[in-house]
Amino acid sequence: MPVNDHPYILSFLEYLKFEKRYSPHTIRSYQDDLAFFFDFLSVTFGEVELKDIKSTFIRSWLAKQKEEGASAKTLNRRISSLRSFFKYQLRQEQIAVSPMTTIVTPKQSKRLPVFVEQKDTEVLFQHVEFPDNWEGLMNRMIMELLYCSGMRLSELISLKHTQVDTAKGQLKILGKGNKERIVPLSDEMKMHINDYLKQKKEQFAGEIVFEYLLVNEKGKKLYPKYVQAVVKSYLSLITTIEKKSPHVLRHTFATHLMNNGAELNAVKELLGHSSLAATQIYTHNTIEKLKDIHKKAHPKA
Repeated sequence: MPVNDHPYILSFLEYLKFEKRYSPHTIRSYQDDLAFFFDFLSVTFGEVELKDIKSTFIRSWLAKQKEEGASAKTLNRRISSLRSFFKYQLRQEQIAVSPMTTIVTPKQSKRLPVFVEQKDTEVLFQHVEFPDNWEGLMNRMIMELLYCSGMRLSELISLKHTQVDTAKGQLKILGKGNKERIVPLSDEMKMHINDYLKQKKEQFAGEIVFEYLLVNEKGKKLYPKYVQAVVKSYLSLITTIEKKSPHVLRHTFATHLMNNGAELNAVKELLGHSSLAATQIYTHNTIEKLKDIHKKAHPKA
C-alpha cells in the first residue's frame, strides 16, 4: 500500500523523521511494517476506520504471520511498530484507546552476541599486514575505530572531523535519535588518528575540504557495503566465527570491556544504549567466561 494513500501513516512517519530524528533505515522499517498491517486489514476486514481497529484484528494478523513461519524477533518488531503508531495516534486524539493494550509480545530465545576473542584482535592489529597505500591506511582506521570505540556502522561512515578531538582524546559520536555520547581515545589510537590525518593531507594535497573523517581514494564518503566488505575480509584472516560484520566488532568492544572488569553502566554509556536492558546481554558472555575458567581451573569442576 502506498504510504500517501494513508494520511495517518504519513503523519506518523513525518513525526519519526522530524521530531524523533530516526534514521532513513529505521523509518523504512516502520513504513514497511505499517503498510503490511494495513494491507492485511484491507484484504481481510475491508475498509476499517482507524478508531474501529480492534485488538482481535491485530491478533489475526500476528497469527497469520506465525503460521507462515515468522520468527518471534520479527513479530516483536512489528508489534513494536504498531504500538508506537497507535501511541502517536492516541496523543493526536485520533483514537480514544489503543488496540495494542492487550497484545502480548512472544518470548524470544536469548542469543549471546557473537564476538572476536581478545587474542584474535591482538593478532589483527599486531601481526596482520595492511597494504602500504591509502586503501590500507583507511582500512586499518576502519577496523581500529570500530573495535576501539564500539560505534555502529552508520556512526562510523558519518563521523565528521569536528567530532574527533585528539587533543582531549575523545570522539563525539552522534547515535540513534541524534543522541550524543563521548568515547575516550587511547594514546595509541590518538597517535594513529593523527598519523592518518597527516597522510590524508598529503594524499589529497589540500585540494579537498573534507567533512567526513573516513574517505575513499577519491575523497568521497564511504558506502556501508564497502565497510562491511573490509570488516569481513580482515576478520576472515583471524577468526572462524560465522558472522563477520561491523556490528560484531561493536559486540567485541563491549564484551572485552565487560570481561576486563568494566561496570555495566559505563558500557551502556559508551555504547549509547537508552536503557540497561540492551547492555545486560553482555553480562551473559562474562558469565560464560567465568564458567569456562571454573571448569578448567577448579579440581571439582
